[in-house]
Amino acid sequence: MQSKRPDGFHNIATLFYPIPYHDILEVVPAASTALHVSGLSVESALEDNLCMKAYRLLERDYPLPPVAIYLHKAIPMGAGLGGGSSDAAHTLLMLNNLFRLNIPEQQLFDYAAMLGSDCPFFIQSQPALAGGRGEILQYTHFRLKGYYLQLVFPGVHVSTAEAYAGITPKEPAMPLEEILKLPVAQWKNSLVNDFETSVFARYPQLAGLKDQLYAQGAVYAAMSGSGSALFGLFEAMPDSLPGSLTISFN
Repeated sequence: MQSKRPDGFHNIATLFYPIPYHDILEVVPAASTALHVSGLSVESALEDNLCMKAYRLLERDYPLPPVAIYLHKAIPMGAGLGGGSSDAAHTLLMLNNLFRLNIPEQQLFDYAAMLGSDCPFFIQSQPALAGGRGEILQYTHFRLKGYYLQLVFPGVHVSTAEAYAGITPKEPAMPLEEILKLPVAQWKNSLVNDFETSVFARYPQLAGLKDQLYAQGAVYAAMSGSGSALFGLFEAMPDSLPGSLTISFN
């Protein structure tokens, strides 16, 4: 976390990396606009959902007909995995394609940035170094080929506002792009998630899960974003921890 901005946001330095883990989203013409949610429970009002906000945002500038949005939630909320942001970005993409709005890609990025700091990443979903508040993207050739990634979901909801409130901004000792050039086994002492200090203090079980990932052979482990999900990178298929999902990049 590099610094706090005059607008109240923080300047960050992070790597956004897409993984094959999805919600399910469908948008179809309908008699009236409505959002239908299934799967994991969504506590917010439907009109406050980012999918609906994406529709309302485009509706201001384009003559959109009514639609039914069907969202099946599989990605936990408050886990730092960008599930809601991905849903919002893909709602923009689907409306653009469904109604042939011909919105230029840069304008789609701009719309996505209005919905959330990390939403622009999901317009292309390519590995990217992210700066600014998360909307400034520099695509990278970095890949996790040859590794296994284990995600662990501890069942704890960490709000983004809560996580940012505990941050003390500071300049990193080494630029992120230089750290990523190091062997993954050397990241442990160099690649730090600044959210962990305050979030682990509030939820010590998350620190315990990180230790478990290292104990079973992870070459690197960290909290994902502002939490609460944790991940470990392994050179061989790991044993499954409770509430975990393992993805192979072979």
